[in-house]
Amino acid sequence: MTVSSLIELRVLEGPNLYFPRAAIKLTLDIGGLSVASEDTAARFARRIGLQRARPGAPDTGFRQRFALRAVARLVRQVAQEAGTARLAVRVRSTSDPHRIVVAFPWLHRTRAQEMGRAVGAVLDAVPGADIEAAVSTAAARVAAAERGAAPTTITPHVPVVAVTGTNGKTTTSRMIAHIARTRGLHVGWSNTDGIYIDGALVEAEVYSGPSGAGRVLALPEVELAVTETARGGILLKGIGLVHNDVSVVTNVTADHLGQQGIDTVDQLAEVKAVVPRITRKGGWAVLNADDPRVYAMRTAIRAKPWVFSRDVDAPGVRDTLSERGRATVVIDGWVSVLRANADPDPLIELVDVPMTLAGLSRFNVENTLAATSAALAIGIPRDAVVEGLRTFLPDAEHNPGRMNFFSLPTSSPDATPVSVVMDLAHNEAGLEALVEIMNGVRQPGGRLLLGLGVVGDRTDDLIERLGEIAARDSDVVAIGHKEKYLRGRSTEELEALMRAGAERVGVTGVPAYPTEVAVLSALVGQALPGDVVGVMCHADRQGCYDWIAEHGGTADDHPRLAAKVRAADSA
Repeated sequence: MTVSSLIELRVLEGPNLYFPRAAIKLTLDIGGLSVASEDTAARFARRIGLQRARPGAPDTGFRQRFALRAVARLVRQVAQEAGTARLAVRVRSTSDPHRIVVAFPWLHRTRAQEMGRAVGAVLDAVPGADIEAAVSTAAARVAAAERGAAPTTITPHVPVVAVTGTNGKTTTSRMIAHIARTRGLHVGWSNTDGIYIDGALVEAEVYSGPSGAGRVLALPEVELAVTETARGGILLKGIGLVHNDVSVVTNVTADHLGQQGIDTVDQLAEVKAVVPRITRKGGWAVLNADDPRVYAMRTAIRAKPWVFSRDVDAPGVRDTLSERGRATVVIDGWVSVLRANADPDPLIELVDVPMTLAGLSRFNVENTLAATSAALAIGIPRDAVVEGLRTFLPDAEHNPGRMNFFSLPTSSPDATPVSVVMDLAHNEAGLEALVEIMNGVRQPGGRLLLGLGVVGDRTDDLIERLGEIAARDSDVVAIGHKEKYLRGRSTEELEALMRAGAERVGVTGVPAYPTEVAVLSALVGQALPGDVVGVMCHADRQGCYDWIAEHGGTADDHPRLAAKVRAADSA
């Protein structure tokens, strides 16, 4: 049975990891070229114009390097013989030595797709005797193909703020949108929950890719677009916009590794960097100066740098100001903006920003700094920014599913209530942030009870690590499954991985429940006055809200939450 060398052909409609414009991405099996004899590989090289190439012995590292160079040259050769004189090509290796990724820009969809298939056909022919003819045949196929449609990349007609990062992008994009609405703008934004217009959900779906931006910009009433841009959309479809006006990168941490050829955090950072790379000249790229991978993105942008940091003396802050950029930092507990050769501008105290939980939430302090920077960068007046920060709350209305706090009564009306915290907490950094917040409201003598849950498209190592963190940092841990997000795994498989992580820190017999609501119910049933119950909630957010309301729970407003923090501080 013959296996095709072309594993996948993907059409990227806009800026992407490889090019700032629409591209074709090929995933190719180069096994035939890898194992071909040195004579066959040399003949192939000569046919595509590599007269002095040294292919190396079959299945060696030298052959793999030759293959990367040769496939790039093959694409150009086929394009040239088909009538395209110049074609940019990018080639990347993967964790599989017999698999590579090739990308090239396109102007006409049908012909570009035929080009990809033709390249695969040439590689299919490499082990045989007709290598020379295969290249000519491939070029003829491409030349004869219909041109097809042009890319559908959108040129925005209103200002766009694009937000990306591993953690915090949804909260940050919601904060920016809220601040803009405080100014009186009609705001459309897209994120993992759907499409929103002025705070109202108009279409529920995961819209953190190019289709979300397109849908928002198609709405005539929108005066400002805020788009959440996730890793998957960039890799699978490209960014749907030619440019943005302000970009935000919150951070880059381990998440979704082992998917779409992204195996390391450094590679993930390359993907996220696409967003600031297409920020227009004259716009602003808002970057986390405390994250080295994010701060390094400033070297590849056309826009002006605006960094944020919790540390006013961070080297990234100093260097950015020397480059005539700007910075948003914390000085004496105040959110403050720095400009070169000017006094700091203190905007608002952290204790008056509800999302920071009285300054307790390190991640939400960073999200606040990022949102402040972006809002000012897009031109929203200072007073509106301050009012927006003051009125954006960590509740189900403003920021559903992210650090939502509730109080549940206990059997005694005079006893301290049980606190419940709901958060996505989908990776290591997110879970550690959730535990940090739970500790920040734990009352004297109180315990942490954690509902642990994972989605199936994470690596075994990450799932085990989440089990380890949950067991190590909580007093009681239980598993709550997310049936909607098993993504090819079984509940038994996920349970085994989470329990294996817990056992590394000496915790055994972790119970499991079929849903997030069930684990919430079980943990609250064990909770005592002053305890804190945390749930990694993703699949059934509304079900958890309803359960809390049915059992007399109420959402914590800013004064109540601040009081809990003060009480915990005094312990």
